[in-house]
Amino acid sequence: MAATASAGAGGMDGKPRTSPKSVKFLFGGLAGMGATVFVQPLDLVKNRMQLSGEGAKTREYKTSFHALTSILKAEGLRGIYTGLWVGSSRPWLSAGLLRQATYTTTRLGIYTVLFERLTGADGTPPGFLLKAVIGMTAGATGAFVGTPAEVALIRMTADGRLPPDQRRGYKNVFNALIRITREEGVLTLWRGCIPTMARAVVVNAAQLASYSQSKQFLLDSGYFSDNILCHFCASMISGLVTTAASMPVDISGPGGGWGRIQNMRMIDGKPEYKNGLDVLFKVVRYEGFFSLWKGFTPYYARLGPHTVLTFIFLEQMNKAYKRLFLSG
Repeated sequence: MAATASAGAGGMDGKPRTSPKSVKFLFGGLAGMGATVFVQPLDLVKNRMQLSGEGAKTREYKTSFHALTSILKAEGLRGIYTGLWVGSSRPWLSAGLLRQATYTTTRLGIYTVLFERLTGADGTPPGFLLKAVIGMTAGATGAFVGTPAEVALIRMTADGRLPPDQRRGYKNVFNALIRITREEGVLTLWRGCIPTMARAVVVNAAQLASYSQSKQFLLDSGYFSDNILCHFCASMISGLVTTAASMPVDISGPGGGWGRIQNMRMIDGKPEYKNGLDVLFKVVRYEGFFSLWKGFTPYYARLGPHTVLTFIFLEQMNKAYKRLFLSG
């Protein structure tokens, strides 16, 4: 990922003129938002799969395909895009896109800026460990900025599975943010923020390391060149490693996924879960150890394509910017 991001984001080859910092942040957000449009249905299935059987061993959905068909049957085609658009006739930013506009903009923007700043005068990129530190720093910061949109996204995607009398009925992400602030307090928007940031650190560390190693292996094999096909394969391998590493952490604070803390209710005046560790213990105790990886297939199917699409969009936007504004 590091090589792809840096190359697309502006000039690791001999320190040429690069795009302004504001453009780097903007392109990062736009790239993430574009990828989200394609993978939102998979993300919804993953969320529903992980919330399925909450507090018991009985699962609402048997497989990812069963979850998808059940959602389509009960909620229609628009149901699989719950939390993405404000409305079918008003395609404004809503939970899924607002999360990308906050989390991914911050994450990719900080990563690219720090990467360029720490690149040597001769164009030598930072070492592997430094890349990982940059990625973890960018991920944690992005997670903090993106948590309010994440809370809204989790609640909106989970709303359809609740009984009608228990549904929150948020009209859109802005309505959700306003109502949460008014009804539960502004700090609720950052509920689960610490484990969310911890997850972002895990995801970025796993993703950077596995992507770099996978890409290098593919290039060294002699069957791949540094192109979109290589990026796609390396991203899918990286997605497998990242999924396995991040899903247990994803229980208590999602960066692009599920969160029982964000979605929990008060029971007899007490919160359902005390903290992220309490979530882990209760899931293992009541639902089984392997429930930590419920929804693995749609999670993996989402993470790989989202990574590929994000960086393809990012590189194309940067190439266009260079050609139009920096070529002279």
